[in-house]
Amino acid sequence: MVLSADPDLPYERPPLSKDFLRGDLDEVADGDELFLHPPEWCVERDVDLRHGKPVTEIDVEAHTVTVDGERIPYGALILACGAGPSPLPVPGGERALLLRALADARRLRDAAADAKSAVVIGAGFIGCEAAASLAMRGLSVTLVAPDEVPQANRLGVEAGRRLLDLVTATGVRYVAGTSVTSVDESGVRLDDGVTVDCDLVLAATGVTPHSEIASAAGLNVRDSRIVVGADMRTSAADVYAAGDVAFAFNTAAGRHVAVEHWQDAVDHGDVAGAQAAGVTATWHAVPGFWSTIGDTAVKYHAWGDGYDASRVVDHDDGFTVWYEAAGKTVGVLTCNADDDYDLGEGLIADGRPAPVETIRTGT
Repeated sequence: MVLSADPDLPYERPPLSKDFLRGDLDEVADGDELFLHPPEWCVERDVDLRHGKPVTEIDVEAHTVTVDGERIPYGALILACGAGPSPLPVPGGERALLLRALADARRLRDAAADAKSAVVIGAGFIGCEAAASLAMRGLSVTLVAPDEVPQANRLGVEAGRRLLDLVTATGVRYVAGTSVTSVDESGVRLDDGVTVDCDLVLAATGVTPHSEIASAAGLNVRDSRIVVGADMRTSAADVYAAGDVAFAFNTAAGRHVAVEHWQDAVDHGDVAGAQAAGVTATWHAVPGFWSTIGDTAVKYHAWGDGYDASRVVDHDDGFTVWYEAAGKTVGVLTCNADDDYDLGEGLIADGRPAPVETIRTGT
């Protein structure tokens, strides 16, 4: 049985800020692209899919969950609650659109169809992807962020400059070193007093894991994530957690790691599903994901908890950024350098040095 509060059939989230937003991906529930499976897939495999109603209670002692007033027993329970977009915490912030679920993407795409200009707040990967997609639709797009370049704190200034080049190549205007103080019907007001007029506003300002129901059930929750072992087991018997909501132990890293990426959620789910079925499995993969900004793919492997040195290596048609901590590779960011991406995954897992001398320090 699969229980989901989402009214839509299970679908791929990565295209929502890219192909779907640009209008290059039609919404047809045929299982080919956006939707994971056609409607008959669950019926043919005897999967009881109930969507559109949230789980309101978990009773770990009675081994039941409650949905729409119905108590449903379980032998094993996997919590893949995901995360929700963090609203913009400024006056008028409720006017800003959000992007996480398919319903959000529909609203944004519909709004973009009638708009000529947009402001995107936040230059994380989702913000950069969405800004580029809106610009490719023909909108005049302004991307607003506090950093000099996108993700300077996370990836370093040199890497951020290359991401910025990818974003601005689609026609996006980047406004750095500022934050939004309010949103009204005409646009957004920045903390330097400038008002940017626009037809729509998108807040790409991070997410918050949906761990409230787990906390209410008495599970061990830390910083809004459910603490699990490498086998995805929670502090309650027969209950597992996977994906954005999990704070999982990674055997290769030797510590708990928080991730917010599609592939890592799939890896978590594989482990949790195997364990629930009585098959031993643990999480050991190095976290990683792909991002497409405009027409260019960027790939990233990393433990995600910082570095002390990095080096950018430019190629004819792309780049690689190597990250180290205490002489060990802890991250790699690539553009048109798949060999480095694959090599980096192994170096990170094994704790070996990067294949270049790291000369630029960072945090």
